[in-house]
Amino acid sequence: MVARRYRTPSDSEGMLDSTFQIMCPPQEFRDDHTPFGYLITFRCYGTWLHGKEGSVDRSHNTYDTPKLTADAARHRYNRRALAQPPVRLDARQRPIVEQAIRETCEIRKWSFWAVNVRTNHVHAVVTANCKPERVLSAFKANATRKLREAKCWDRERSPSAHRGSKRYLWTEKELLDAIAYVLYDQSEPLE
Repeated sequence: MVARRYRTPSDSEGMLDSTFQIMCPPQEFRDDHTPFGYLITFRCYGTWLHGKEGSVDRSHNTYDTPKLTADAARHRYNRRALAQPPVRLDARQRPIVEQAIRETCEIRKWSFWAVNVRTNHVHAVVTANCKPERVLSAFKANATRKLREAKCWDRERSPSAHRGSKRYLWTEKELLDAIAYVLYDQSEPLE
């Protein structure tokens, strides 16, 4: 299913500046295995290490189960194992990453919904005609390339951590909730 956008006189629950809503084909024609979009999240390298309270590892990655408790020894071990210092995106780098994500969506004809680039992670909501792994990979690669072109990144390794989160958004409500989360639930705006 391809989501189509159209302008309406009022915005969707007051969340979207551009007042877009999603049109879906009638239920009998809808492919229930096609998500409305993806919430893509990736972290900067070295900023979310196991050993801090609330982290998740391979053994603690089951829905509705407790997250890890703080473990100072594990945190120190992971900190020493870093191949480069932790990465924090500064005020010059953040708009470059945001523009890279927007350009990626435009070039690949993906529907861009929202992005929020923080100092230690990036959230984006997008509708794409491919798997979310490909979206995540494209966002990270193009962000790194744009940072290098702007002479804001000169290290050999990527500024982003390995992997990332790829949440499927199966309903219009989930899509709108993800957009609201990205735009409005990320603490104070950064300058």
